[in-house]
Formats: sequence, structure tokens, C-alpha cells
Amino acid sequence: MSPAQTLEFNKNDDQIKQLLFQLRKKTETVKLGGGEKRLAAHRAKGKMPARERIEYLLDKGAPQVEIGAFAGEGMYPEEGGCPGGGVVVVLGYVRGRQVVVVANDATVKAGAWFPITAKKNLRAQEISIENKIPIIYLVDSAGVYLPMQDEIFPDKEHFGRIFRNNAVMSSLGIVQIAAIMGPCVAGGAYLPIMSDEAMIVSGTGSVFLAGSYLVKSAIGETIDNEALGGAAMHCEISGVTDNKFDNDAACLDHIRAIFDKMGARPLAGFDRAAPAPPALPEQEIYGLLPADRAKPYDMLELIKRLVDKSEFDQYKPDYGQTLLCGLARVEGWAVGIVANQRKIVKSKKTGMQMGGVIYSDSADKAARFIMNCNQQRIPLVFLHDVSGFMVGSASEQGGIIKDGAKLVSAMSNSVVPKFTVIIGNSYGAGNYALCGKAYDPRLIVAWPTAQLAVMSGAAAANTLLQIQVASLKAKGEIITPEAEKELLDRIKARYEEQLSPYYAAARLWVDAVIDPLETRKVISEGIAAANHAPIERAYNVGVMQV
Repeated sequence: MSPAQTLEFNKNDDQIKQLLFQLRKKTETVKLGGGEKRLAAHRAKGKMPARERIEYLLDKGAPQVEIGAFAGEGMYPEEGGCPGGGVVVVLGYVRGRQVVVVANDATVKAGAWFPITAKKNLRAQEISIENKIPIIYLVDSAGVYLPMQDEIFPDKEHFGRIFRNNAVMSSLGIVQIAAIMGPCVAGGAYLPIMSDEAMIVSGTGSVFLAGSYLVKSAIGETIDNEALGGAAMHCEISGVTDNKFDNDAACLDHIRAIFDKMGARPLAGFDRAAPAPPALPEQEIYGLLPADRAKPYDMLELIKRLVDKSEFDQYKPDYGQTLLCGLARVEGWAVGIVANQRKIVKSKKTGMQMGGVIYSDSADKAARFIMNCNQQRIPLVFLHDVSGFMVGSASEQGGIIKDGAKLVSAMSNSVVPKFTVIIGNSYGAGNYALCGKAYDPRLIVAWPTAQLAVMSGAAAANTLLQIQVASLKAKGEIITPEAEKELLDRIKARYEEQLSPYYAAARLWVDAVIDPLETRKVISEGIAAANHAPIERAYNVGVMQV
């Protein structure tokens, strides 16, 4: 009997398709930005909305990966929300060259910068810097959202870091192109002008350190914004901008012309063969992943539906079995995969081992495999469904901390690009050891089934309940079983909201929430980007407890 013919498979398939329906609905809402009325008002000014600008600019039919679509979701209710963080970021192609595009969405608070807007812009620049690929800024912003200026203006990773990055990126030879397609005011005026080339759209684009009202207030001069900082003034008098254009389309056409003539740069040389689809049906991933996230399953079956020809060459298959390590190809690119095995396995060394838990032997194996991939210049892919490291006296006596530290060290010092896919659980130190956000994955994405936290909702809720009940009893309060259950339900609901992949995506802990069938594309485009950045240092893990 094939997997697709079982009742369990069909239940799983139904469950994940419901989650994918929710993902599509959320994505549709985000793509509306500030809403239909604001989109209509934007077009009435003769301007393309941010997403239309990006679609016009990028090569038709070429792969695209959107970064941070759910940034800001649910984070600013008192401010009326900030869909997408007020900016759209896409990894795509212009004239066959891979680029990062950053477009302010002026339908969201006139493109004003919230704290999450700055974080998303910095993430876009980080992708450009790490991969040494060009970045294009489509500027249309009213500047800092003043009611929250203390959360966006003064700190290291705030607004000013963007202009610092402009300067550093230029010194690194990373191409930056800017188009001023709407307002560009105050400190934000530096972003396009610190780029290699800056162009402006007549009638809608403007750039100045202070607008006409502030100029009147500060020095008493009466002047309109067009004369103060419009296209004609900056192209004909100040020389701040390089070219002016009658409309958005003409401006975007000019950007494409720039990329048409751009020279090539050295590549990292990651190995790529002719791409091939998996031999096993990719869609079966939906039915193979259990709806009950605590239920064991064979991760190897998922891997076979993610890699070319379903071929996966395992490393030490009979040792450290709770982590699967091996070589494969994804869309032709050679990759080293480290993934949690979620089924219960039998170890000759320690006996039965729970799936999704990292044991000493599996940590030891993965560390060595990661070293080999660095030695052979093979990009790494981490597939998370991890509950954490094994605990207890036997594990402690066996040196679990030492072996875990060895894995973290080998992974942290990797010079090959790393990519992380959170399939299910990503808890505690397991998240860290398998290249969570803190460990600089080039891209990190989550399936709708993902959960990110220190521990599971049930475990955390029971722990927090014990603490709160003990505190209340210490004050002399009597806790009835009914009151205890109500408190547990309230704690669990709050904690489980934070487990959601959308909660993580809102805060840019992950770059995207994706359909599992998009995983191959994300990994392939990530490696294509990373291939533009030659590895410039030797692999060295430093001191390790062997």
C-alpha cells in the first residue's frame, strides 16, 4: 500500500492543507498593504504601488523569494498596524542578475519607518552584504514614524545603521541603485544619495533634509517642496540625483538598462549539476508529516521528497541516529543536510533513543559532518524538528554538554553558507545547535507546522503554573483545582500564541513562512545568491573538547 492510500496519510494531508489555506489568506491580506482605498489613492497620483514596481522591475518568469512578508503582524495594534513592516523585500533577478529589491510601501502610514521597518531594511542589507549581490532601493517614504522615534532612532541596530551600511557596502564593491519615487526626507535622504546611482521621478519624487513647513519654521523661508527638492532642482541645479524620469515605468526601465551592462564578478564555485526533481512525489510531504506534532515519523522520507532524484548519501547511518547527516542535491546544487530523525531508534551504545532529541553520539556525528562539508566547500542545510538535547544523569555523565558544545562550535564557525528550514519543533538549545537565527543562516524559513520556543507549550505552561501557584500559596492564597486549571489554560494560550511561526515571522526571527513545496526553490535561490560571495577565510573551529 502506498503512503497516499492510508487513513493516517489523508488526515495529515487535510491538516496541512488547512494550514496552507490560512497561509494563502494571510499572504493575500499582506499584499494589500494599507488596503484597497489607499492603493487606489496611490495609483491616482500616477504612482505604481510597491509590489507593482517590483514586478515591473524583475525579470518575468525568474524565481523570486520574498523576505519578511509577515513582518510587523500584530505588533502595533495601537498604531493601526504596520502590514509587512511598511516595506517589501524580494530576492529576484534583473537582466539575469540576482538582486535584493527593497521598496517602501507608501500605502502603509505613507511609508513611515516603524521599528520593524528598520529591522527589515537591515535584514535586506545583510542579505546583500553576506552574498555580495546588488541591492536596489525604491524609495517612497515619509521618514521615521515620530510617535515611536525612541525605538527607531538612536541605537546601534536602528535607523542610522542603514546609512552606515550604505557606506560599508560601497567600500565592499556591492552595487547599490536607488530610485526616488516619492518623498524622501530628513535622515532618510541619505540612503539614495549614498547609493552608487540615484534617479528620481518628476512630480512625485522629492528629496530634502527638511520639508517646506520645517524650512519656514526654522529659517523663515517660504518655498514649495518641488522647488526645494524636486526632480528638476536636483538634476539641474544641485546635482544630487543623476537622472529624472516622467513616470515610474521609465525610471524602472533605466534601472534594468544599468544591469544590462554590468560586469561579472568572481564566484564561490559551489558545485551544481543539472537540476532534477525528486523521484518520489513532493506532494506526499503533506501526508507524511503527522498532524499530531508529538507523533514519531521518519524524516528520511521527507528528505527523499526534497532532494534531486530522491538520492541521499548518508554519513554514519548506524551511529548517532537521531540526527540524519548526508549529501544530496537540491535543484542541482550539492548540499550537506543535517536533520532531526523523528522516529524512535535503537542505539547499540545507549539503547532506545527518542526521535527529535539530540544525544551525545548524534551531536558528535553532526559536528564531524559539518567539518567535512566545510573542508569540501559544500553548503549546509539544517532541517529542524527538534525538542532539544537529552537530559538526565546518564547524558550528563556521558558528556552531553561537551558534545553539544562541539556541534555548536563546528556549526558557528562554518565558512560555507548555511540554510535553515524549521519543519516542526525548534526548541531550546536544539534551535541553537542546528543553526537558529542567532547563528547567521543565509536564509531561515519555517513551514506552517513550525513552532519556535525555549520548550513546548505544555511543558512551559506547567512550569510557569508551578511557579505562579507556589507564589500565590506563599502569600497565603488558596488555589482551588478549578482556579488552577483556569490559570493553566490562560498561561498555555498566551505561550502557544508565541509558538506560532507567524509570531516568529512578525519579528523577523524567520525570513518567511512557506509552503513545504517551496523549500527546494528557497534553498536553491539562497545558494545561487551565496555563490556570488567567494569564501575568503579558512575553516577553523578553535578550541574544542574532544
